[in-house]
Amino acid sequence: MREAHTVEQVRAAEAALAGQPLMDRAVAGLAATCAKLLAGRRGRVYGARVLVLAGSGDNGGDALFAGAALARRGAAVTAVLLSPDRAHPAALAALKAAGGRPTVDQDVGLADFRRADLVLDGIVGIGGRGGLRPAAAPYAAAERSGLLVAVDLPSGVDADTGEVAGAALRADVTVTFGTHKPGLLIDPGAGYAGTVQLVPIGLRPPAAPVEALQHADVAALLPRPGAESDKYRRGVLGVLAGSERYPGAAQLAVAGALHGGAGAVRYQGRPGEEVVRRHPEVLLTPGRVQAWVVGPGSGDEAPGALADALADEVPVLVDADGLTELARLGPRALAGRAAPTLLTPHAGEAARLLGDGVTAQQVAAERLRRARELAERYGAVVLLKGSTTVVARPDGAARVNPTGTAWLATAGSGDVLAGLTGALLAAGLGAFDAASVGAYLHGLAGRIAAAGAPVTAGGVAAALPAAWREAAGGRGGSPQG
Repeated sequence: MREAHTVEQVRAAEAALAGQPLMDRAVAGLAATCAKLLAGRRGRVYGARVLVLAGSGDNGGDALFAGAALARRGAAVTAVLLSPDRAHPAALAALKAAGGRPTVDQDVGLADFRRADLVLDGIVGIGGRGGLRPAAAPYAAAERSGLLVAVDLPSGVDADTGEVAGAALRADVTVTFGTHKPGLLIDPGAGYAGTVQLVPIGLRPPAAPVEALQHADVAALLPRPGAESDKYRRGVLGVLAGSERYPGAAQLAVAGALHGGAGAVRYQGRPGEEVVRRHPEVLLTPGRVQAWVVGPGSGDEAPGALADALADEVPVLVDADGLTELARLGPRALAGRAAPTLLTPHAGEAARLLGDGVTAQQVAAERLRRARELAERYGAVVLLKGSTTVVARPDGAARVNPTGTAWLATAGSGDVLAGLTGALLAAGLGAFDAASVGAYLHGLAGRIAAAGAPVTAGGVAAALPAAWREAAGGRGGSPQG
């Protein structure tokens, strides 16, 4: 499990270890990473051109100390002091002693930024809020030929949320200390972080408010049939989806469900004949189900379908047209439900559910904040789809999905995800786990099916068994990129 902690939690954990050499450990890891990157790029550290962008406080100090370590190995290190009156005194002295050259000349800094083999971004630490200050903002827009390594967090990214309020530096590698920060895992901030490398420094923070599953975590959650299992014990998923106008949505939702771990899929939409022609395993007869998926392609039939699903005291996943109807009804439609409800909106649907003038653009820019707000308002687990899929509970706990590919932005992909996740609900997973595992497998299947090329939703559904097998092996961590 990859865990991410807030700035407040990190500060408290650091305070509890006062007197221990936390900065020394952080700097050692940072300098080692930079040396390895330079060796890979140039064959050696000696003679490399390194630029340190040093702000105030410990973050700038980490960057200056690491610059000093590289200078001692023969790198030509220049440090631009963006807050010269508040530069870390011991780190600045170490840099000078190692032969590094500090400067306050921004023209020199920008010139070196463009030609340096490696830039260390130590402008703003995890306590920074808002975009870069005027003195630092030009670096966000400047061209460069070398690598940029962010110290703990790319400057301009909010550590707790991943929000980017203005100019921000885009890193190739972020070396973060002690624990991950939510802003490194959630877009748009994650898109600025590049490859994230965690340097342990001995912190012992409390339970993490944000998590990201890895293969071993998913393997532990996947439902597996036992010796006494039959299709009913494994869980029956009811699907209220599709319409005469949108028959494909029903077929794709069913395709996702059939590979999602349920023992059987009971389809209760129209046109049933087409669904059974494509998927002969599907049951068309009414009967008991362990969970419902409602909404994909339901069109004008969504109001009745949603009402029928919510009236049944089993877990219900609401997607697509079902979400449009739920937005019309508001949170009161879920009031008093004893069984779990799982909402799976994209940014536009989330904006409609939230109302109050919230736009899709705001949701996309404030993914963690808006997913939590939506979960609390509706008393439901929310799977907010997008460049970073965020799963949030009403109590604020959240998970972010590390798998996926931009090729999943294709028609019908969400229908497959709804069916897959609904099947996990029917198989007995709680809504939070079902949403997290469903997003993980869906993203993994997208990568397998696409392999760097365009993919259809049907291709994603067909790749789900391969994704299931890979995750079930539980080997290593999750893929990134």
